[in-house]
Amino acid sequence: MLAKLLFSENFRIPLVILVGIFAYLILSLLSLNPVANLIIILVTALGSFELFQKTIQSIFKRQFALDYIAILAILVALYSHEFLVASILALMIASGKTLDDYAASSAKKSLTQLAERIPDEITLWVKDHATDKKKIGQVTVGEKILIRKGEVIPLDGILISEGGLIDESSITGEPNYIEKFESDKITSGTINVGEPMVVEVTKPLEQSTYSKILDLVKKAQNEKSPMIRLADRYSVIFTVVTLIIASFAFFYSHFQLTSVLAVLAIATPCPLIIATPVALLGGVNSAAKSRVIVKKLASLEALSRVTTLIFDKTGTITIGKPNLTEIVLVDKTTGVNVLSVAAALERNSLHPLAKAVVEYASLQKAPLLHAINIKEQIGSGISGEINHQIYTLSGLKQGSGMAIQLTQGKRKLAIFRLEDQLKGDTKQVIDQLQSLGLKLYIFTGDKKETAEKIATQLGNDVTLEAELKPEDKQKGIARLQKEGKIVAMIGDGINDAPALALADVGLVFSNEEQTAASEAADIVFLGGDFASVLKSLQISKRTINIALQSILFGIGASVVGMLFASVGFIPPLLGAGLQELIDVAVILNAIRAST
Repeated sequence: MLAKLLFSENFRIPLVILVGIFAYLILSLLSLNPVANLIIILVTALGSFELFQKTIQSIFKRQFALDYIAILAILVALYSHEFLVASILALMIASGKTLDDYAASSAKKSLTQLAERIPDEITLWVKDHATDKKKIGQVTVGEKILIRKGEVIPLDGILISEGGLIDESSITGEPNYIEKFESDKITSGTINVGEPMVVEVTKPLEQSTYSKILDLVKKAQNEKSPMIRLADRYSVIFTVVTLIIASFAFFYSHFQLTSVLAVLAIATPCPLIIATPVALLGGVNSAAKSRVIVKKLASLEALSRVTTLIFDKTGTITIGKPNLTEIVLVDKTTGVNVLSVAAALERNSLHPLAKAVVEYASLQKAPLLHAINIKEQIGSGISGEINHQIYTLSGLKQGSGMAIQLTQGKRKLAIFRLEDQLKGDTKQVIDQLQSLGLKLYIFTGDKKETAEKIATQLGNDVTLEAELKPEDKQKGIARLQKEGKIVAMIGDGINDAPALALADVGLVFSNEEQTAASEAADIVFLGGDFASVLKSLQISKRTINIALQSILFGIGASVVGMLFASVGFIPPLLGAGLQELIDVAVILNAIRAST
């Protein structure tokens, strides 16, 4: 880290100041004081020019700035002919800004890497062969593109090739490779880990899934943090304390500016403010590593103060898709493997329940059967011929659950029951959230009987409100806010968007970043890992704690140093060096939020 910093372009000004200080010392030893003084004044002006510029701008805008102390310290040093002290203060200001810039760029690194993964150009596929490359932004809907092995898929589309193997972990968080077949949906930002494949583009670059993620990143990087305003409030107190101690030093030393300068040198608190956004950017960086995109830095501060969590049910605490949970043999005399027969039919169906049956058959390693003469009618079911026998799968009402039945002619063979299930880690995460003292609610539009089956698995401390319309969820959040609670809403669908927008913090599970839910939310989870909720809370609390540590340590250490300087124990030159150490420690502490 240090080597990269020293040789970075940003370190040029501190390096020039260092050279100037060494030149000043050498020229002073040679008794060339006029030249030495001119050099040190020039490098001091170079290091503090931006500080003076910003301070003047803040005065015109009638904004209070903590940098007033730094300005006063440099002016007193120059007036007192303490040129070396003035140059060290300028070096501290310039190097503090350099370290801040480096820390901020490091904190953003994992976010900007998202954009760097997408290639600038892609090979078009025309008339069954590759043609010239084209800029990604110029590719239009309907054009076909060639994706080679190992390449990141830059645009959303439909697979034209017979098959492919995709790594979707960067978007969904799932570590397994996903096998794709002709006409399957292909998501931008995923990686082709199989043979070269051809994709027909369905969305332009600006509307692609990956571009939407990048938009979230840009918002996160450009948003100003409320903790900066918190630092400003601390700075008012700190400035008053500094002026009181400096006044005491002035009278205690019988009107000697040397003691005043020593106090001001230690009080120069440039990183006191900049350390805070560095910590928050570090928190955004840490969240991004866990596939959590923070759209606003303000959201981290708000999330750290949340007292109440409200969860949508389907797709949030549950998987959000049906799973085959039970097979009931109605006719136990049948000589066929009913799971294999059902899977052979459902492979040809687009019904939402079909995938659950096929996935379960694959998991159970059921023997593969081949169905022909497939006929599917929406609302009536699907039928086909297997080993010269006609089988049919059709819907079946089963109270609050979902079920389909397999028949052979009029003969009922089996019933397949399907249910939405809790995500694997939901119960453990809920328990940990409750241990943090948070009040938990489930707001769902599902029927009460269905929702209660899920809620009972989470324990009695989770409050359930079922059969809610989107506006009902909003009213529920407003009610809790009126009670003084700070509310976070966690959802995944368009119906959650109004509630997500109203909540103090909105968090959303989304693989399709263009949904209304993602636009309304403050924090977006890439993939469906429910532990992301706990992780985001932990990151927010740790980030804010680190930011406050940086503020309080900077103030506390400076005040102690000023007190010693006011009674003559610390001369100005040593005071400037001491404050430099305090400043560096504060910023380095803030950088910890990135880890």
